[in-house]
Amino acid sequence: MLGLSPREEQILEKLRSGEEYPVTRLSEELGVSAVTIRADIRNLDAKGLVVRSHGKVVVASAPQTAVRDGTNAAQKEAIARVAASLATDNDCIMITNGSTCSLIPRYLFGKRGLKIVTNSTLLLPYGRANPHLHITLVGGEYRSQAEALVGPAAIAQIEDYHVSTTFFGTDGFTLEHGLTTGLVENAQVVQRMCAQGTRRVLCVDSSKVGHRGFVRIMPVTDIDTIVTDSGFPTDLISQLEELGVEVIIAE
Repeated sequence: MLGLSPREEQILEKLRSGEEYPVTRLSEELGVSAVTIRADIRNLDAKGLVVRSHGKVVVASAPQTAVRDGTNAAQKEAIARVAASLATDNDCIMITNGSTCSLIPRYLFGKRGLKIVTNSTLLLPYGRANPHLHITLVGGEYRSQAEALVGPAAIAQIEDYHVSTTFFGTDGFTLEHGLTTGLVENAQVVQRMCAQGTRRVLCVDSSKVGHRGFVRIMPVTDIDTIVTDSGFPTDLISQLEELGVEVIIAE
């Protein structure tokens, strides 16, 4: 289903062992050049199956989630890249679970002393690949479909932290109904994380505009900054800016 070559399957099998595999070791064990291995790794990275860092590669958790959320992949990557640029060295941030937010750590390489509090298990491989990221994963009830920890235990731990910026997503976005999602427990985590952040940055692609979920997360006026793509309606941008919400278009 993923369209993997036999050699790419071999690479993933080796990485799943949990051992550290520099490109040179993969090249030697698979009997092909480093150039070939790097090409395979680029393909696996593009599919969200591995994380690359300084000549090493580790398997990403829950590749099914990455593939499932492949819709608007280019837009989500661009949004995550711009969102990551808002974090600074020695910053303290929160990142909620979600297909776009889980990509943010991919673009934090080069930043130092960054503390991240999250409920997303998808961030853990980045902590292994990047020693300058200090990741705190809150406890709670595990939801495999979302690769997230939720519930009262998660909420209680989130309340122990205060951060400069919370990066979060949404399933639905309208001016009238604000931000919405399909699950109460997801809304509760986002609400609490946003309450703990001085700045609230919504990372959302334009496909979510006009959709309304079952549970309301917050009104649009509670957002400080929106990072989105060029498909976001221009009239909606004007209305949001009049309400004091900053809108950044990720190119």
